[in-house]
Amino acid sequence: MSIDKKSNNLNPQKRGEDVSLDLALRPKNFDEYVGQDKVKRNLKILIEAAKKRNEPIEHILFHGPAGLGKTTLAHLVAKEMNSQIKITSGPAISKVGDLVAIILRLEEGDILFIDEIHRLSKLVEEILYPAMESRAIDFVSGKGPSAQSYHLPLKPFTLVAATTRTSLLSSPLRSRFSGGSFRLDFYTIEDIEKIVCRNAKILCVETKPEAIKIIASRSRFTPRIANRLLKRARDYAEVKGQGIITPELAEEALNLLEIDHLGLESVDRRILDTIIKKFNGGPVGAGTLAAAMMEEVETIEEVYEPYLMQLGFLDRTPRGRCATSRAYEHLGLTPPSSSASDQNQQKLI
Repeated sequence: MSIDKKSNNLNPQKRGEDVSLDLALRPKNFDEYVGQDKVKRNLKILIEAAKKRNEPIEHILFHGPAGLGKTTLAHLVAKEMNSQIKITSGPAISKVGDLVAIILRLEEGDILFIDEIHRLSKLVEEILYPAMESRAIDFVSGKGPSAQSYHLPLKPFTLVAATTRTSLLSSPLRSRFSGGSFRLDFYTIEDIEKIVCRNAKILCVETKPEAIKIIASRSRFTPRIANRLLKRARDYAEVKGQGIITPELAEEALNLLEIDHLGLESVDRRILDTIIKKFNGGPVGAGTLAAAMMEEVETIEEVYEPYLMQLGFLDRTPRGRCATSRAYEHLGLTPPSSSASDQNQQKLI
């Protein structure tokens, strides 16, 4: 792939500037945003309708595994609406007063983006209900006889939220996203290849087509991971080669990171190996598996399990996690005549 440096968003002369590469790789409009076509079509309708009515866009919830572009979509919505975006996250809002202060500073048409909204405390969450529905906030200041209640009207604004754990959102909060709740799915390999090709141009690194395919095939169908692997391959090519990412250099870089041809990392293989060798293929509970691996339960459930299940290497059952026959084969082990997962499913049936 040749590089047209005149068309790059970044060029070699700018590499010394204080520019975040992650921000530079973020698409600037819907045309540059690859994948999630159904979500984009729905968002475009919402945006056009809001513009015609000269109103803020309705509240929106994005959910799905990490790294699929939820934050990027929030920025694109703000840009298409010509609105300012204020960014915060669930863990950062620890007190009711924190959220009240943020909301009161919003101007008309502003977009408030709350990442990982499922981690808001219940008290803080309840402040959002009237803010989203009635454009007002009700809160109490002080304690005892000196306590005072306040009802403050708000300027029209839009809440755009993102979460990786939809199940942890309360029903009242989910129901208030009048604009819609959109799930982002894993990308296709073809879409990931387009993303890697585009971002290689932005990074000013020449990448051979076969190298792009290698990086894309190991990206776990996730743009964020694809970008990380591309940058690590670029680093390896600059140190070990001539700065050009060839298939050989891409392969060596990813092997150095212990990422196999399906995108499994060392922890993924350890999870499968632990289930198979320590727990006879399962079923094993998430807490027991996490303790055996000295990992957090949330890390296993949110980071590793979705992709293992996507590949068909892991089954979640009411009794626990089970390794499938495909997992045995990937690790070079002989699967039992009937895998633990299959036996468990037969018992449930």
